[in-house]
Amino acid sequence: MPHTLGPHVLVSYGGDEMRLAEIIELRPVPAAGLLATLTRRCPLSCAHCSTSSGPRGEDTPAEPLRRFVGGFTSEDRPEVLMLTGGEPLLRPALVADLAALAEVAGTRTSVLSGMFFAADGRVPTRIMRALRHVAHFSASIDVFHEREVPRASVFRAMHHIGESGIDVSFHVTGTLADDAYLADITSSIRTEFKDQAAVLVNHIRPVGRAAGWASARTVPLRNTVAEGPSPRLTAPCAMAAWPTVAFDGTVTACCNQRVVDARPVPGHLRLGHVADDDWAAIRRRCQESPVLRAIRTAGVGSCTDCRSLTRRPEALDAARRSGSRPAAGAMDVLGARLQRDAGAATLLRRYGSERYAPLVLLGGPGNGEVPG
Repeated sequence: MPHTLGPHVLVSYGGDEMRLAEIIELRPVPAAGLLATLTRRCPLSCAHCSTSSGPRGEDTPAEPLRRFVGGFTSEDRPEVLMLTGGEPLLRPALVADLAALAEVAGTRTSVLSGMFFAADGRVPTRIMRALRHVAHFSASIDVFHEREVPRASVFRAMHHIGESGIDVSFHVTGTLADDAYLADITSSIRTEFKDQAAVLVNHIRPVGRAAGWASARTVPLRNTVAEGPSPRLTAPCAMAAWPTVAFDGTVTACCNQRVVDARPVPGHLRLGHVADDDWAAIRRRCQESPVLRAIRTAGVGSCTDCRSLTRRPEALDAARRSGSRPAAGAMDVLGARLQRDAGAATLLRRYGSERYAPLVLLGGPGNGEVPG
């Protein structure tokens, strides 16, 4: 049965918030967002962790990252700054600083947390202080997280955060599409939060700590992000749109974990480094790279195909020629606009769980149309 806190709970969140659907709709738009990993450290030890985070992971250099975000201006900035890890709230002062710097320029910040701090349902003062300039907060929850932080405690803490004026959502991970856990947890969230907290559902992938056990038990990625060779399944890729700051400060054009962790990063997917480049330079490279334009508008096959382009000079040259055509820039802009206009649920049918994609719309306009 879904856990509830009782009839005394009133779910009515407000403030300068940002709905999860807004963030997802921006995902195909080149440089509309910046995804920054703050640390590979995490006090939890979830068996499916895509980043293989743990107690001794490395921290992203703080001062270069502060300077980088401090370089946002009202005329040249991402719409959203997403902070993740590892566990970003192991560095609460850095979260607070980055969100405040981003806010000055008009960029809104979203934080994704594993909720390590919420075992008793409370939100420590240091965490609430870190979130004071944050517009959106999302909690990761799945069968592995629940072994370490109880569902009831996560829900109680999320109510506290939401009541402070921050929009809240959940990132849920499961195995097969008909996973009984996914049905239970999504129902529980909807009941507890009265359909005011959006839910993004993904399936476990064979990366990080799940690499050795997940491949045979999970839903294969759809054509747009398949990992194996797929010469006949080429499609546009929205994941090459947002720069991603990796754990060492390197900025990649893709959030695929194998790209984030690869050293050297494939040349066509490396945008720079926060210690050497400012946002304007990273944005320009992201938006104007002919190869990235080709990947976003036409695709180059699977993720494996894309990562290996530097080892296939003819394919790389073909992508560069395609993205250098006179109409390539306009096609890139149009493709992003069409994907944004199609909405968050449509994008998640490609990149997340097709069955649960509409749950990303919870709490926003058209909420009553979300299926049960």
